[in-house]
Order: sequence, then structure tokens, then C-alpha cells
Amino acid sequence: MGIKVQLRKTAIAAGVAQVAMLAASSAWAQQASAEQEAPAAAVVTVTGQRAALNSAQKIKQQSDEIVDSIVAEDIGKLPDKSVTEVLQRVVGVTIDRMLAKGDDEHFSVEGSGVSIRGLNYVRSELNGRDSFSANGGRALNFEDVPPELMAGVDVYKSPSAEQIEGAVGGLVNLRTAMPFDFKGFKFGASLDTTYSELRKDRDTPSGSVLVSHRWKTGLGEFGALIDVASSNSKVRTDGFQVDAYFPRDDVKPGSRVWVPKAAQWRTMTYDRERDGIYGALQWKLNNELKSSLTYFKSKYKIHWDENAVFASAEPYRVKPSADTVYDANGVMLVGTLETPNSTGINFGNDTRSADRESSTTDLAWNAEWRPSQAWTLSADVQRIRARTAAFDSLIATGILVPKERLDLTRGVPHITFDDADRAFLVDPKNYFWDFTMEHRDASVANETAWRTDAKYTFDHPVLRDLRFGVRMTDRDSLNTNSNPSYNWAAVSEPWMLGSQIGQLASLGDPRFAGGASLRTFPNYFNGDAPAPPPMLFPDVALTTGYPGSYAKLHSYHEILCAEFGSTCQPWKPAEWGTNPAGINRQEEKTKALYTQLRFGWDDLPYPVDGNVGVRYVRTNMKAAGYVTFTPPANLVPPGYTVIGPAVPQIPAYAEARDYERSYGNVLPSLNLRMKVNDRLQLRLAFSKGISRPDFSQLQGYTSLSQSITASPDAASQQLVVSSNNLTGTASGNPYLKPVSSKQLDLTAEYYWSQVGSFTVALFNKDLKDIIIKQLSTFTVDDTSGNPQEFVVDSPVNGAKGRARGIELAYQQYFDQLSDMLPGWLSGFGVQANFTYVDSEKDLYNPVFQEYCSGGSTQSNLNMALNGCDTDGRTFGNLPLEGLSKRAANLAFMYDKGPWSARVAYAWRSKSLLTASGTRGGEALDTNPASPTFGQRNLNWSLPVWTDQYGQVDASLFYKINEHMTFGLEGTNLTDAIFRQVMQQHIGMKGRAWFASGPRYSAKLRVNF
Repeated sequence: MGIKVQLRKTAIAAGVAQVAMLAASSAWAQQASAEQEAPAAAVVTVTGQRAALNSAQKIKQQSDEIVDSIVAEDIGKLPDKSVTEVLQRVVGVTIDRMLAKGDDEHFSVEGSGVSIRGLNYVRSELNGRDSFSANGGRALNFEDVPPELMAGVDVYKSPSAEQIEGAVGGLVNLRTAMPFDFKGFKFGASLDTTYSELRKDRDTPSGSVLVSHRWKTGLGEFGALIDVASSNSKVRTDGFQVDAYFPRDDVKPGSRVWVPKAAQWRTMTYDRERDGIYGALQWKLNNELKSSLTYFKSKYKIHWDENAVFASAEPYRVKPSADTVYDANGVMLVGTLETPNSTGINFGNDTRSADRESSTTDLAWNAEWRPSQAWTLSADVQRIRARTAAFDSLIATGILVPKERLDLTRGVPHITFDDADRAFLVDPKNYFWDFTMEHRDASVANETAWRTDAKYTFDHPVLRDLRFGVRMTDRDSLNTNSNPSYNWAAVSEPWMLGSQIGQLASLGDPRFAGGASLRTFPNYFNGDAPAPPPMLFPDVALTTGYPGSYAKLHSYHEILCAEFGSTCQPWKPAEWGTNPAGINRQEEKTKALYTQLRFGWDDLPYPVDGNVGVRYVRTNMKAAGYVTFTPPANLVPPGYTVIGPAVPQIPAYAEARDYERSYGNVLPSLNLRMKVNDRLQLRLAFSKGISRPDFSQLQGYTSLSQSITASPDAASQQLVVSSNNLTGTASGNPYLKPVSSKQLDLTAEYYWSQVGSFTVALFNKDLKDIIIKQLSTFTVDDTSGNPQEFVVDSPVNGAKGRARGIELAYQQYFDQLSDMLPGWLSGFGVQANFTYVDSEKDLYNPVFQEYCSGGSTQSNLNMALNGCDTDGRTFGNLPLEGLSKRAANLAFMYDKGPWSARVAYAWRSKSLLTASGTRGGEALDTNPASPTFGQRNLNWSLPVWTDQYGQVDASLFYKINEHMTFGLEGTNLTDAIFRQVMQQHIGMKGRAWFASGPRYSAKLRVNF
């Protein structure tokens, strides 16, 4: 069991500051020593890890823009197991740890989304060209890309006019090797295997092979490269969850205490296959004419199985035991949740199986011609196709558990049961078939891109070159979802008793027996928490046996309905590909042109160079949509007279709609660099950027509904209407504008050796047209021809904001300090960086209200945007989602002789995961002005945050000979626990805890 490491943010900041001081002192010491000793400095030969850092430092130092890079130290050897994990080492970059956007219940071991300087408006490129995954978004899922195929990763933080638009947070460019990168023949191969300590299992060996060669012929020089990679991963995650705390005035006389309604747990096994192939051909006739052709394909396949317990209880029927311990604020710490006034806590024991296959294929051709010393012309054509398809299946048994005991005073919750309850939990007679839920989605996206660029090089002391060009793209996207997206359907539920069925579909009934097995939880949380008790869960054969297994289970419901004498609707699978609600088809075409001037004053006391330019892009998009309205039956009972506002008679409405939108953006940019001396340089950058909405946000489907608030009087046959409610929900908004940003950067960069630098960056991004959920209107004529306005809940460009902060980065090897660190000790080095980001979001039309309320008006948006506590109060003042105020990396390195090692720690502070996270009903109305004050009649929705998280990884490699290297790697060596917290007025309370355990790898690399 690893030691849990939790560095406080102040300690990290202080550590980075001390490292920076060490950097300065050692740099000045080196400079003084060099000045005192006339002999030339010894040449240090850099290889492996040190060579990679040297290359990355050169890229940053020599770039026209502000950029940070990571370079592969060898063929197939980026420093982490996924591109996502590689990116988290870059200053200003943080990664998400949940499995998918919008999923706050499943942990991702290798990370998922990427944010740069706190913003998730990130563009992705492959070799300087657009690249994306077919997920309804615009960027790559970086975890889909084999890191073994990458030669390096560049993160651009200040754009120039010649770069493709779309990066507000930043641009991530993935670089592959080209044949002409090598002097001649090159062969490289790697083989590795990984063991998961939590899962107690080893994955299938992973490997990669690269072969490259170049030839000189009478027709010019040719080069060819092929790179193939296959990677497998087997991991497990365990999790605890605690539900919201409710205010209770009925537990301790004279005081209010806060009690969670239930707690639950889960475990998931996750298998991932990631394959990639990359090929490149290069040709050059001479220095005047050259061309290249590249092919890249990545395939990503996952399968996971989960056993999870979802506890459901009426919060005010749960009673804490008499021995319950509370903190100073009355919040429950230790106690037993009992249910003396109900049938028990409903445990839904679900088995869930999910599969997803994704692929991205990229074919690109480039040609460059230099007709003269001054002119360079190039043309580039690209075709990209991305696909993804998924199926998600969940089946649950149910059991009504009398009680559960919680201890929330430890690092992770302890949920325990007494002997009687444990015996109760293994008896099949106490279980019933609960529900099923299936989901399916598929997406395909295509893009054809063409660009032509020209560069004129000046023979001038100030003007360097003038660049200009055009780029045109044609992109289409088709996303299909099952409808309902997640088709939840009950088999037998306690709430059905007495209305639909007379008994539950008990597993103790021979008619309904079979299909479930006893499941244990070995090595749970690596032994850091008591293992949950054995329980019955549906077999995986049922979740993977859709639709036949579903039909069989729902036939039990039909049997019970027939026995009870009721008429029940038969189960229907979710619709697929036939309902407009599940189809999102879009086309987008762009035309861009730019011009950019590079300049430099080398003769100034402090030389200045840079570039200034402007990019103009015109975007034309089309979306196929649908608007539907089905009138409710008997809104006004027959024979009744309406008293109050007239109830409009609105006919059924269904209309296919094609949406079109066109907009242009002018994007200026300026990048300046001043060289104070050979070691110190300063940068200033200003630019305007845009980030287009995701395709999932542009869907044109809207569903309208009508209801009334009324009181019927049967005696007088009158219907007293107080309000007409015309509402709707839009899946997206085809008229969304891009999020735009005005960006200012100031940096200072000090370099004193091949791998020695200290940099500081100040940045500010003023954001406009942030996309949020808010209200709009949609008009439909009633039967009298009068327009009726529906208030529609839809995404809109409804806010502005900012993100500003500072980045500090330092790296150095200490071999120059031979007097201080003689012999083998001189191989040590260190890398450290720290990022601070402050953010703000201001709504164009604020919806904040102090207290929550119901209904379908702005009050619901108040809850969606500001959250709502279980005591009926909202929060407000929430930051941008996904933004950590602080993030840090610290790595200790060693390179000497045949040995190379690294111990790296990555940390980020808490960040808002979602403003509307865990939610439910029966919140207490505490608004003194409310007519329902004191009633438990409101919905609640709590903001969920990811807590601060840090993880230690390490590697040790030994170079056996010139061609062969063997190494060991460890991931999450401290067995760190990933934690979520939910925001309540009693404080940040633990919502979820996830453990993935350490992983250990052995790797062999061969190069010729």
C-alpha cells in the first residue's frame, strides 16, 4: 500500500519558488565560473531524455510564437503512456480525469480532455493540419492517439495569422517523424507489458515498429517510413459515492443536523486496445522542389464491465441511529442510516457493459516549389475521416436493505453491514429484477481541406519575409443517438405495487430465477477500505445479450401485469436512426485568407524581431433540424368553461427545418521578441481568436410542450386557469456564434545551457459569447391564427468572462556544477512548473435568485446555472467549468552513462466539474416570501467539483548497448485517490472517491 501524498498548494508554490531561486543562483554561478576561467567550456554530449529536453528547449527559444514542446527521447518513447498524460507535463496544461465529457461517475486512468490555461477551447492538429475525432466536438480525443507514433507535441499559446483559426485556449500540434529526419536507414522497435496492482492482472504485451530509409536516384532523393503501434491496457477502478446532505429538524430536538440520504459503491474493469499505423513518403528533386505524402490511422477500442450499487431512499424517511456523531456544523460523520418508517433503502445492483470503437484516418499531400531565391510556393491537400460507434447496456436487480452504516471520518468512506444484513444480502429471495437501460450512438465526420501558401523573402535589414495564403475546407458531420438516448425501462419497481403489479419479479420465484450471480469485491481500494459485502448482480451475459435478454426480462413484467389484471405497455427498444430527435446532420464550409509579415531589427542594442498579420475566415454552416409539438389530450375537460386566461388551441406541429448561418471573423495577431542578451529574451503577443461551437451544440432539434396551471371545479363545471405554460427544450442552437477572445501575453525567458532555462509568462484572455443554457422564444400560430410564443430552454451565447494568470517553468541538469556534485551525482536534473489562473464569468442576462423555486421559467435556469441546495438556497458566483486555479509539475531526473531515470509529480487544484451535478427532489423551501415556505417540494442540484489531485509516476532505463535499452515504469506509485466534492452551504462535502491503483511496466527498446 503506497503512502498517500497530498501536497498543499502553498507548499507547491513555495517549492517552485525555491527551485526558481536555485535556478538563478546556479545560472549565475555558471556564468561567473565561465568568466573566471578562460578555457572553453567542455562539450556535453546529450542523449536520451536529456536530448529530448534540449530539442524541446530549442523549439521554445527559437519559435516566433509562444510555444512549449515535449519531444520523444527515442523512437516510440514519449515520456508517458498516453498523449493526454504527456500533455499534463506542459506548463499551463491540465487534463480531465473523468471517462467522458458530461460523465461524472466514471474515472479515466489515462486522462481524457485537455485544458490550456484553464480553458477547454483547444484545437488539435496533426503535423500542422486539422485533426479531430467523431464525437460531436471539434478536437481529437487525445487518448485515442498512439503516443508511440509521435515524434513530439507542441502546445502553442499565442497564435500567428498563418495558423489555422479555432484555438482560444491553445493549439496542440502532434508531430510524427518524416523519412528525411534521419540520415539514412533507421529501425526502431519497442515491446512492453503492464501489471495493474488493483486489478491483479497483466495486459497483453504492447509494441511498436518503425522502419525508415532514404535513397538518392537520378530522379531525386526519395524517402519512405512506416510506423506501426499496438497498445493494450487492462485496469480497474473502484469507487464510493455519498448522496447529498439534507437538513433535518426531526432528528435532534432543538437543532438542525445534516444527513446524507444514502451511500453506494462501484467497481469497473476496463480493457483498451489502441492501434495505429503511419506511413510517409518524401521526395525532393533539389532544394527547389520537394513533395511529401502521409497516411495516418488510429483505432481505439474499449470494453468495460461495471458492478455498481445505486442507493435510493426518501431522504426524510431515513433515520440516523442514536449513536450518530456530528461535526460542529451538525453534519453527520459516523452513524447508521436506518429506515424504520419505510420498506428500506432501495439498492439497485447494476451490471453495465459498454463498448466503443473509434478511428481517425488522415491522408495528406504537400508540395513545395522555390522558383527563385525570394519566392517559396506550397500547396497542401488533406482528407480526414473519423468514425465512432458505441453501445451501452445496463441491467439491475433490486433489494430493499434495512440499513447501512457510514464512517466518513477517514480518507475514504467506510460502508459496513452487520451479520444479519450480510446474510440478507446473499439471499436470492430478497432480490427482484429492477430495470434495464440501453444506449447507442454512432458518428461519422469527414473533412477535405486545401491550402496554398506563398512566401516572399526580402533582402532587407528589417523585413524578413511576407507570407500569405488561402485555405478552404468542406466538412460534414452526422451524429446518431438512440431515442430515448438512455432508454430506462422498469421491470418491477416497488412504486408499481398496487397499480400495475401485485408482486415484484423476485429471484426467489422459479419463474424469474437465474441470470444473476453472487459478486464479491476482492482487493477493494487496495485494502484501504472494508470490502463491500457479497451481493447478487446480473450476469454479463444479460447485458451483452441485447435485445433478447431485455425482451425476456420485460416479459416478467407482462406476466405480473396479467396476474394483477392490469394492462401494461410492452417494452420497446430505443429507436435507432428513424427519429429526428436522435439525428444531428451538419455541413460546414470555411474560406480563410491571411497575410503575415516577419521582421527584425538586429542592429538595435536590444534586437527585436517578430511577426504581425491578420487572418480573415468566412464560415458557412447548414444544419438539418426538426421542430415538433404534440397537443396534450383533454387539456380542458369536455364541458368545462375556462375562467381566467384563455387556453390557446394549438394544432399538432411537426416541421423539418434546414438552418443556415454565415459569419466572418477578422483575427489580427502580433508576436514580438526582444533579445536582451544571448541568454535572456522577452516576448509580447497580442491576438484575437475564436472557437467554434461543437457540432453537438449546433443540433437543430426542438421539442415543444403545452400545459396549464388550473383548478377544476366539478360542481360548476369550471376550470380556473391561472397560467398557460408554453415551454420547450432545444437539443442545440444552429445560430450559435463562436466564442471569441482577445489575448495578451508577456513572457521572460532565460536560457543558460542546453537544458537549462527559467521562464515566466503572464497572460490575459477576455472572453466573449460564452455558451450557456438560457431562454429563447419560438413562435407557432394557434388555430385562430394568433402567434403563440413558446419559452425554449436552449444553449445561447449568453456570457462574457476572462481568464488571466501566470506560468513559471524551470529545468536544469547539474553536470556543470562539478565542484558541488562530483562523479555520478552530476547526472541529476530537475524540472518544475507552476500555473495560476483566475477566472470570471458574467451573464449577459443574469438569472440569479437567492432562493430556488419550481416551474418552467427562469427559476429552472437559476438552478441549472447557479445550483440549488437541499435547503432551497442557490449558490451563484461559480467559475468557468474545468478550470483549476493552480497546477504544478515537479520532476527529478537522472542521466549519466547508461542510466536514465525520472520521478514526476503532477498536481492540480480543485475545479468545477459541472454547475448542475447530483440532483433530485424534496428540497426544503426556505424562502420566507414563498407561499410554500417550509414544505419539501423543490428540486435541488448541487455543483460538483473535482478536488485537488496529485499523482507520482517514475521510470528507470538502462542502456544495455548502443542499440538496446531496457526499462521499468511506474504509474500512480502513491496510490492516489481521486476525489469529487459537492458544494453545499455547510461546506464542500465528499461526493465520490475513485481508486485506480499503481501500475508497473517493463519495456524493451531496440534501435539501429
